[in-house]
Amino acid sequence: MILRLENGADTPIYVQLRNQIVMGIGRGELKAGESLPTVRQLAQDIGVNTMTVNKTYQILKLEGYIEIDRRKGATVCAIKAATAEFREKLEGELELLSAQACLKGYEKEEFLKLCSEMFDRMKAAGFTSKEQGQTGNFGEVIF
Repeated sequence: MILRLENGADTPIYVQLRNQIVMGIGRGELKAGESLPTVRQLAQDIGVNTMTVNKTYQILKLEGYIEIDRRKGATVCAIKAATAEFREKLEGELELLSAQACLKGYEKEEFLKLCSEMFDRMKAAGFTSKEQGQTGNFGEVIF
């Protein structure tokens, strides 16, 4: 999986990292039971503080995307059913995206088509390339 982080972006690095790992799981680039790099290794690979990666992993753990074991490290969790809390969060994010789309002049059908395409992309067959630990361009890391 390739991580692309923007150091000068408005979105904090830990949020960018969290979002990309979630998308990697959604796309099938990261499978249930698969190990993630250690906090130290990932921090070194992407050039950030270990606390940034640790914060990301703790958020992913709280959200149920990964498990953390002292011996095994961080691993991707099996897919779990959505909770009421998740639905509430999803509704909030969709409300914001809908408002932004309306303000930018999107029609409902165009917005729904885009949502459908993105959802289908996440449900598509998994990604097969996996080269752990190799670094790409500035701000990128492949694992």
